[in-house]
Amino acid sequence: MKILLVGAGLSGAVIARELAEAGHQCRVIDARSHIAGNCHTERDADTGVMMHVYGPHIFHTDDKGVWDYVNRFARFLPFQNRVKTTSQGRVYSLPVNLLTINQFFGTTLRPDEARAFIEEKADTSITDPQTFEEQALRFVGPELYEAFFKGYTEKQWGCSPTELPASILKRLPVRFNYDDNYFFHRFQGMPEDGYTAMIAAILDHPGITVELDTPYVPQMAQEADHTFWSGPLDGYFDYRLGHLGYRTLDFERFTYQGDYQGCAVMNYGDRDVPHTRITEHKHFSPWETHEGSVCYREYSRAAEPDDIPYYPIRMVEEKELLAQYVRLAEDSQCVTFVGRLGTYRYLDMDVTIREALDTALYFKESISSKKPILAFVVPPI
Repeated sequence: MKILLVGAGLSGAVIARELAEAGHQCRVIDARSHIAGNCHTERDADTGVMMHVYGPHIFHTDDKGVWDYVNRFARFLPFQNRVKTTSQGRVYSLPVNLLTINQFFGTTLRPDEARAFIEEKADTSITDPQTFEEQALRFVGPELYEAFFKGYTEKQWGCSPTELPASILKRLPVRFNYDDNYFFHRFQGMPEDGYTAMIAAILDHPGITVELDTPYVPQMAQEADHTFWSGPLDGYFDYRLGHLGYRTLDFERFTYQGDYQGCAVMNYGDRDVPHTRITEHKHFSPWETHEGSVCYREYSRAAEPDDIPYYPIRMVEEKELLAQYVRLAEDSQCVTFVGRLGTYRYLDMDVTIREALDTALYFKESISSKKPILAFVVPPI
């Protein structure tokens, strides 16, 4: 079959590779001048630092199948994300752990003591937290909430934590030991030569053609037997019902001769500091040595129509609009929506790859059994 894949990021590349290996002819297009989407990496010409052009992407997973898959196409070297935060004029360890608690309160508590201490700080009158703020107050109390969560969250999401669901904070752990590895997953690392090289290797197959600087036009789908769409869901329908809400990121790039901050990620929790964090890119490749450094100050804001969408908002209004677009998609023929933008969900890279692998398998099985192909292998709602 002739397969059109719109988007040369992780979803498009993995699905194309799986289908090309099954004998299909895959045409991958992307409106940008490079492959790899938002995980695109490239070396800075002046410093030699491997830059995460659209912000840092750290690979972590418990899915051994996905880990084995990416290691087919790239050599992954160990990397653990150890985030720091500057709050109220001091530097602390994140996620909130025993060191953070002892630093912040000037104590020397042991794990059981710290657990009891934080429980005393917590607002136990909140029995069923509904908002981000209620969740934080219930589990860490007002001091830690004000220092590490409130200001950062206001900057990141552009609204009060009282307007955000409690589920957002459930992803942020509090640890009563000294483990400051940001992720729990057993497989963590970075591709030695960057994500773009990895995705180039995935796309390197005689059954795949890649066309860059090539925006989608409907005639392309008419020339294909099936389309996989990893662009914005609402964009497929030319935004006829309105735009789904996203947060986007602005990066203020600067260079430094030496080591600017001594870590890859430094958060800024105070509301009066306009940026959410500074990333220093050479620390994402700790096996390399560079005298110079490239850093990004990161600012979050509401996405405008021409901006790169990063984080789906998925608040009440967006979910209502999403449901309408899902109905349109389900009524469409010969198209499957995939990935972060195509399903309007926040997805880590490992989940994106797993869903792409599962989607390709589903497609092959549907073809062989002559079953209709769904618009969504993973429903957005």
